[in-house]
Amino acid sequence: MVKKHGRVFKVWDEQDSGNLCFGVERNGVRRFIKYAGAKPLKFNGKPEDAAARLEKAKLRYEFMKHPNLVRLVHHEKVGDGYMLEFDWIEGVSLRKYSFETLPLHERLHMLTNIFTFHEHVEKKQFVAVDFYDASMIYDESSQTLKVCDIDLYEKIPYTNEMDRLWGSSRFMAPEEFQIGEELDARTNVYRMGATAFVLLGKDQSLAESPIHKVAKRAMSKQKEDRFQSVKAFHDIWKQAVDVSMEVRGY
Repeated sequence: MVKKHGRVFKVWDEQDSGNLCFGVERNGVRRFIKYAGAKPLKFNGKPEDAAARLEKAKLRYEFMKHPNLVRLVHHEKVGDGYMLEFDWIEGVSLRKYSFETLPLHERLHMLTNIFTFHEHVEKKQFVAVDFYDASMIYDESSQTLKVCDIDLYEKIPYTNEMDRLWGSSRFMAPEEFQIGEELDARTNVYRMGATAFVLLGKDQSLAESPIHKVAKRAMSKQKEDRFQSVKAFHDIWKQAVDVSMEVRGY
């Protein structure tokens, strides 16, 4: 199945998502392939369910095209499974990247890319389910960040039917742990605040700074206490960054 798309140079076969992933190269061009329909080592579900999710996911990549999102270049049904083929992104998953060592201005630029993309997601009326550090790749040499996984983003409003949804608890809003709760734009706001804390939270010089306070409000347990949209959050965030940088002497 994969060989016709090029020489396989890397394999990821322990995904709990149900996807088998490959890095392939053909005529000097590298691509990233996701395939569902087999049984990865750490997957406990049904291959046919994973294939259905992946086929549904391709619509999200087509609908939410953006410079900060990995580009889907091809998709097709393969036997009982489904395959998505993307541009290859140079860099390292943020989950494995020591971004704490990066200068503050680089981390703020990363956050700008993340927030800008999720403003776009908001305009498309989607909520970012299963977004966390493993959903992003960063190339330090070019200072480029790309979101690489929106497979489980859902149309707003979306009702939590699973009790605990997919994802890393560090990035998840309270409503993602409660069956029957509705996820909406304010869930996206919480996730943006959580992302800011993950990228900046260990920088003690930012404690109680304006951006710290903005991120903290975004992560309010009660929805009504959060910003009402990612755009509203991002607008205030940009003002807070200017003030915080002025205080630091930048």
